[in-house]
Amino acid sequence: MNFRYLIRQVGMLSLVVAIAMLVPLIYSAVQARQGVPLEPQALTALGVGTGAAILVGVILILAGRSGELDSMGRREALLLVAISWIGGSALAAVPFYTFGLIAPDTLPNSTEPYTTAAQFRSLSNCYFEAVSGLTTTGATILSDIQGLPRGLLLWRSLTHWLGGVGIVVLFVAVLPMLGIGGKKLFQIEAAGPQQQGVRPRISETARVLWVIYCTLTLANILSLKLAGLDWFYAVCHTFGTVATGGFSPLNASVGHYRSPLVDWITIAFMVLGAINFGLYYRLVNRQFGAVWKDTELRVFLAILIGATIVIMISLTGTTLFATNGDEQAVGFADSATPAAFQATSLMTTTGFATYDFNRWPFLADAILLGLMLLGGCAGSTTGGLKIIRIVVAAKVVWNEVERVFRPNVIRTLRVNGSPIDETMRLAVVGYILLLLALFALGSVGVMVLQTGGEEIDFVGAATASLACLFNVGPGLHRVGPMENFDFFTPAAKLLLSLWMILGRLEVFAVLVLLHPRFWTND
Repeated sequence: MNFRYLIRQVGMLSLVVAIAMLVPLIYSAVQARQGVPLEPQALTALGVGTGAAILVGVILILAGRSGELDSMGRREALLLVAISWIGGSALAAVPFYTFGLIAPDTLPNSTEPYTTAAQFRSLSNCYFEAVSGLTTTGATILSDIQGLPRGLLLWRSLTHWLGGVGIVVLFVAVLPMLGIGGKKLFQIEAAGPQQQGVRPRISETARVLWVIYCTLTLANILSLKLAGLDWFYAVCHTFGTVATGGFSPLNASVGHYRSPLVDWITIAFMVLGAINFGLYYRLVNRQFGAVWKDTELRVFLAILIGATIVIMISLTGTTLFATNGDEQAVGFADSATPAAFQATSLMTTTGFATYDFNRWPFLADAILLGLMLLGGCAGSTTGGLKIIRIVVAAKVVWNEVERVFRPNVIRTLRVNGSPIDETMRLAVVGYILLLLALFALGSVGVMVLQTGGEEIDFVGAATASLACLFNVGPGLHRVGPMENFDFFTPAAKLLLSLWMILGRLEVFAVLVLLHPRFWTND
């Protein structure tokens, strides 16, 4: 294991984080000059965070300067990806913790306690929020999001955007010197059962993905601006939408606007963020037939449309409670927007909310829970099991059913014309079983670690585990769309933070570090 080389690469990644932090730092400086309350504290917090990231980066680069240049094997790549997400989240949390230390206990002209400052005085809270941002989970510990200064709200949303395609993919895109090591790094970071580069060179592939990502981002910002949002909220909501993360700078999330136009723009870009980015490259090259024939895309859209219709039927005749406090009795046609929005939000693992689905009928909630498990397409910004794995698993099960009465038939299973070999079958089924086992383990773990803290029922604990492991964000009961994760004990929040990282890196890239032989030269 070439640790010096790894140290140097982690140092360079720290500098990438520092450069990203300059964006909200400059924004806070402008806001502070205009006399916006709390922005001076945000400016200091972001300045400390930027300085810390630069200092860590320089120290690590100097410490690893004698490492061999092109010596990244698979073990080094695995370890670098895990360190990047664990350490990167720690750096991203520094502005939050600094703000908690320097922010006032009460706001000017108010006698009410400033809860946001108190919440960010907890290290576990700050780390949870940063991990949730970078893994595009969208779970939060904040009870009053709008009480946070705009500079920190922008940084909070920007962590989503960085984590969308993956900060490590960005690392490969801007640092082609990694060479063959970069390919290993990209394949581990962009985990999934179908990982084929859209360009011959892996650095070109990463750059193509980021061009697509930036194009979607710009289109989403302009669409929301034309729909009436100001630039700040358009940018922040776009970061949460295209990255399928779900952080909003508003307490009522997208439901704050009560605008069907904003809802449908958000639905459209959540879907676009959930589609395999390789298909966009094919669209650019006018391979329209190949895109439409893509099995995963067609199944994804079919499930989403079908689930929306069932939820519409379930909601007909009920009263919906909006996140902004409004109430609305809906018929079948009226339920189309809330049903489509929430189905899309949870299936794409974005986690935005316009209505409190905690109070929806059982059938609607059951459908939403199933959509949380499924997730979007492989090669997208979403979490979850991924539709391609569901397709492969369904074909495997159907094939086994046929073998019961036709044992001598040997059938080659195919997806998009490509054969599914035995290794792929075992990998898919094994991954699904492992993720479900971790979901169950996390549910029990949260209940145990919450002992001594505020009470939580099993549904709340189970959906907290699911929401974090599958990078969804909100769950049900105590972790529903109108709630937050602040009430969990520090130990429970650290477990859920680990679950978010496991889900983002698709488990094996982290669990392999626990294998004793990983650390040997065998």
